Parts: sequence; structure tokens; C-alpha cells
Amino acid sequence: MSKRMDRHKNGENDLFSREAYRRSKLVKQLDEQEDNYLDTDWSDTDDLSDIANEYDTSEAYEEDANYYYEHKQPSRMHLKRKQRRAIYHNTNKDTIDPEDHADSFDSELEVDESSQVTKSPKQKKTKKKKKKKHRILKFILLLLVLIIGYCAGGFYLGQKDAKSEASTLKSQTFNGVTSEDGSKNILLIGNDSRDGENARADTIMILSFAGKSKTPKLISIMRDSYVDIPGYNSTKINAAYAYGGAELLRKTIKENLDIDTKYYVTVDFQSFEKVVNALFPDGVAINAEKSLDLDGIQIEKGQQVMNGLKLLQYARFRHDEEGDFGRIRRQQQVMTAIFSQLKSPMALLRLPYAAGKALGYTANDIPISYYAKIGFSLVKGASSLQRLSVPVDSTWEFGTTADGESVIYFDNDIETKAISKFLAQ
Repeated sequence: MSKRMDRHKNGENDLFSREAYRRSKLVKQLDEQEDNYLDTDWSDTDDLSDIANEYDTSEAYEEDANYYYEHKQPSRMHLKRKQRRAIYHNTNKDTIDPEDHADSFDSELEVDESSQVTKSPKQKKTKKKKKKKHRILKFILLLLVLIIGYCAGGFYLGQKDAKSEASTLKSQTFNGVTSEDGSKNILLIGNDSRDGENARADTIMILSFAGKSKTPKLISIMRDSYVDIPGYNSTKINAAYAYGGAELLRKTIKENLDIDTKYYVTVDFQSFEKVVNALFPDGVAINAEKSLDLDGIQIEKGQQVMNGLKLLQYARFRHDEEGDFGRIRRQQQVMTAIFSQLKSPMALLRLPYAAGKALGYTANDIPISYYAKIGFSLVKGASSLQRLSVPVDSTWEFGTTADGESVIYFDNDIETKAISKFLAQ
């Protein structure tokens, strides 16, 4: 044994001597435990830990193992061992004589490294399963790449087409703040002026995904609400936008109602009409709660499909006994109808391009990464959109300022608690 170890240390490779020693050892083992040896399913023990037992020294094993890992194929010794297993596994154990296989053992010495050994059925089945899993994974990855590419490409083209058209809306300074609970609320502003200059906010809403349900929540703030505007006198909240744009409106909402907003979106009358038509070329299905006429646009009560212009007039109308309260309710109804119809297959298919085009018509600071984050939640929870009007019912009263303006008075603490409870649901 010491001589053999010396040969390994010196790098010699006397395969014949090693094989003769191994063969005599194997014959002796068969003589002593023939039945146990032949009943063994050698096809399940084809790994390097078993191969290690065939070597005289650890150095010889490491040499063969390194060959296996470097070349990704069985070494000469590995292949010969498989052939010996095949001989004993496929021969009747009652008639086997180890000496009869001396020629087979000798022929193994002529096997080269490129020889192939037939794999067992179990090995073939395992290999097929692995290949099948790889094909499925490749298909899923390819599908994801195509979907992401389609969405990103459609969104980019939509924005590009929208921005190529003349627009009066310009980007504004907005120092948005993330809420304490991690929510990134979006301030939605409807501009009631067609020229975009020194205009009061016609619509003030906050879109949130806060709370346990993670469903979209929409808070509408009445534009006649009497509040303190930082740096200005107390007046209607919609004047904050005319005084200092989206940033001052954000500060006013925070100071009076304690709501943080991270991003903003501003849309004027013309842009709203284009946004709706881009998202829903066939119109939006909605159940009009009453008949009305605004700027020559007549709308009949009942279920119908409205294009962008009709939907805008329906949401703007307030020339009745309900005034701003009725308009807030209809604005929320319009938003619910828009969100709920985003789930239709055709809407989902054209959504990337339409969303890009719609946002291209607006002034906003929402990053694309956030669109991707809230997109699924928005579509999933569209039909269950939760709504709240501020001030809430029975917590306000009409009043008149010293300047003769009709306003709505409310208690800030009561409204703040109502909003906090609503967002936490």
C-alpha cells in the first residue's frame, strides 16, 4: 500500500495495477456477501461520495473529482465503475461467477473519457422533469419580459403623443411628504380655469392606498371649506391653489386636516376630457342620478354611456339646491365609474398607452416606478373604491364671511379624527 501511495504522490498513473487490486477486492467481497451485493440498486448511488470509496488515497480521489467538476463529464475511472455496476446488476445472481467476468474487467481498461454509459430509467425521468421545469421557467421569464416591454413601450408612446399637443398646464414645485404610516398619498386637483392662470381649484381630492385593506380610498374636500391658508388670511380652501399653486394647497391641507400628500396631479377641463377619451374611447358607463343641462350639454337621468365632455359636465354641475354637496357626490361617482371599468379586458390591453397619454395631458410629479407599484392595487380594488367627503355629514354649517362670501365652517379636530379613522380601515 505504501508503494501505491508513493506512486500517487509522484504523479504516476498505473491503471492496470490499481484495477487488478480493485478487481481482486471485489471478487472477495462477492464470495462473502453475494446476495446483498447483487440485490443493491447501484443506479441510485452514482455520486462522488461513493466513488471516493474506490480510491486508494485521498489525493487520487481529489484528482478524479477535480476532473469531473472542471470538464463537467465523468472521468475514466467513473465510467469504468458504472460499467461494473451494470454487469452485476443485469446478471442473474444465482448463476454469476465473478471469475467469468475477468474479460469484461480487462476490457474496461480500454474505455476512454468520451465513453457514454446508459442511464437508469429513474435518472432519465429526473432529467426530463428538470428539463420541463427549465422550459416552464424560461417561458414565464419570456412572458414577463414581453409584458413589461409592452407596458413600458405603450406608456412612453402615450406620454410622447400627449405632450406633442399644446397644453396650458405646466409642472409646479411640490415638496411632497410621505405619511407617518408610509403612505404616499396623491393630491388630485381640478383646475376651473381654461387658461390655467390664477385659477382656483374646482376639485380637490386625495387618493390614498393606506389602511389594512390596501384598497384605493378617495377623500373629497369641499372647495368652499373655510380654512387658514399659511401666509394669507382665512378664506375658502380652493383659493390656496390660486395663491400658491399645488405646493400651497398641500400645506393648507396639512395644517387644517393633518393629511400629508407625496405627489400631485393637476388637470384642467380640456385635459380631463382628453384623459377620459384616451382611457375609454367607447365612453364610460354611468347611471346619471338626475337630468341636467350645463353649457348646452344635456344629460338625461338613468343608465348611459358618456364621452369625456359629457362626463365632465356631469361632474361640474352644481346649479341646484344641493350646490357643492351634490357636485362632490357626482365627482366621486364619476371617479368610481372610471376606476371600476379599468378591469375590463380591452381597457387593460390599451391601459399602458392610454395611461401614458392621460398623464401626459396633466401636470404631475409621480415617478414611473410608483405607477408600477400602485397599478395592480388600483385595478384590483377599483370596484371597491372607498369614498369620504370632508367635512363629514353633520359636522359643518353654512356661514358668511365679512366679505360676503358663502363658506362652510367646520371643526378641524373632528374632521381630522374622521379622516384618520377612514384611512386606517
